[in-house]
Amino acid sequence: MRLFLALGEELHFGRAAARLHISQPTLSRQIQDLERRLGVPLFSRDSRSVTLTDAGRALVDEARATVEAMDRLRVSAGQWARTLSAHVVVGTVGAEAAMPYTHAILEHLRTVHPALTVEIRTLSFAEHLVRLLSGDIDVAFLRPPVPAGVELLELATEPRIACLAADDPLTRRPTLSLADLGERVFVDVPPEVPRVWWDFWAVDPRPDGRRVRYGPVVSDMEGLLHTVASGQGICFLPAAARELFPRPGVRYVDVMDLSPTVSALGWPTGHRDRPAVRAVREAATAAMSAARWKQRPPL
Repeated sequence: MRLFLALGEELHFGRAAARLHISQPTLSRQIQDLERRLGVPLFSRDSRSVTLTDAGRALVDEARATVEAMDRLRVSAGQWARTLSAHVVVGTVGAEAAMPYTHAILEHLRTVHPALTVEIRTLSFAEHLVRLLSGDIDVAFLRPPVPAGVELLELATEPRIACLAADDPLTRRPTLSLADLGERVFVDVPPEVPRVWWDFWAVDPRPDGRRVRYGPVVSDMEGLLHTVASGQGICFLPAAARELFPRPGVRYVDVMDLSPTVSALGWPTGHRDRPAVRAVREAATAAMSAARWKQRPPL
């Protein structure tokens, strides 16, 4: 079904094979086998072109639904496998894996559930909410806001700061305002990122009602920092970035009217009582009762 959909989109055996990372003869054999099994031709081929037959066009939606259903089945099976094997998958984005509350919660989790294996996955900010909502990970240490369908336990708060190219004249000032940055281009994120999340980080719209001008699209922290260092855009980051992401060509500056950011543990709303999720939630609640990280600023 995946091969059929890819060829139906590309309408070219060479391009479809390259996209699927298989050889062209292998793709051709698989499509022929699928046509034999279904009993209808899916493509018309000649020396110059590939086109979908009427039957092929009629079956595209069914094939896509089949692939999506299998993806959901795989995710659900993975969730149950983790439950049965006492395994939990914890996602982290940005520098969350290095933060004191993350260490405290995971330490408490391992103490209370020594038989539970904990898998840490570092996620790009382009994928972390998608992976969480799909159930591919059980819980995530992240930064709100989040879209509908995700529940949160807030852990800590810290300021946000501006991240600018080192040669930007504004870096000579000790403190900036959002108005000072109003004309600067802001880095953007891929369309799969919920816009509510990036609108918060870009402060879009600004307090005076102006909309943000966006520039290059980035998917992860290193790409973001490289884009800023090359002068193609600016961004706002948690204050911990000063220590955790020092990079040549980048400077961090305080912004006096920039609202703070919250750190949180998140999980899909419908999964809150699954054993793996409940174990991490309870560990977080217990670790927060000590709240040792709240007596001092984050790193």
